[in-house]
Amino acid sequence: MRIISYNVNGIRAAINKGFTDWLQTDPADIICLQETKAVKENVDFKKIEDLGYHTYWFSAHKKGYSGVAIFTKIKPDNIEYGHAHEKSDFEGRVIRADFGNLTLINAYFPSGTSGDERQAFKYHWLDTFFTYLEELKKTRPRLIVVGDYNIAHTTIDIHDPKGNKNSSGFLPEERAWMDEFLSKGWVDSFRQMHPDTTGAYSWWSQRFPTVRSQNKGWRIDYICITKNLKDRLVEAKIYPNVKHSDHCPIYAEINQ
Repeated sequence: MRIISYNVNGIRAAINKGFTDWLQTDPADIICLQETKAVKENVDFKKIEDLGYHTYWFSAHKKGYSGVAIFTKIKPDNIEYGHAHEKSDFEGRVIRADFGNLTLINAYFPSGTSGDERQAFKYHWLDTFFTYLEELKKTRPRLIVVGDYNIAHTTIDIHDPKGNKNSSGFLPEERAWMDEFLSKGWVDSFRQMHPDTTGAYSWWSQRFPTVRSQNKGWRIDYICITKNLKDRLVEAKIYPNVKHSDHCPIYAEINQ
């Protein structure tokens, strides 16, 4: 099972930059998108489905905001939209797909960069999402959680840890949540395969035009798996040269 997670920062904008052409190269069996900023009906989804992908969309109620989608060449046994968190589901943040005894969750974690209110929502969201996963484990123990986590976990996951020590996405409380999350039976697939790699980032700020070319980025996108899948992990990669967004795709291959 080849999986890609990709915050496209607007699926229509990404398509205009060659996203569909990139899909034609068969980058993965399952493509999980965050921040689609569109409903299915407003996207040329037929071209995507003609490539062999079944498409499942969970869009925000607010037009042009948030939203997640799964494009998959492996037809899932079950799809669930949302995770019973009213405000999160209103924003289209979580979609789940079951493939046999594997469950894939595609999530767009909230950002706290717009102010204290959203940062407080982010902390609440993290806690409720963690509870949701712990409950789901009881019936679906083989889990994969992909997405834009909006958290750089350690100092090697961000180009300037000292300068960003007070920045949302690298706050001590957020990093502590990642510590706790990984301590409860989860594996960061990229760090499992590349424990000491530096300069491996998945997002670059658009406020400064040269930061991507200078690779001054953050690794805030993850494919995490439950420990019972660790021995099935074949590879994990980041594709910084794929450029349809301010993020880039991340990849993991897992034997079913």
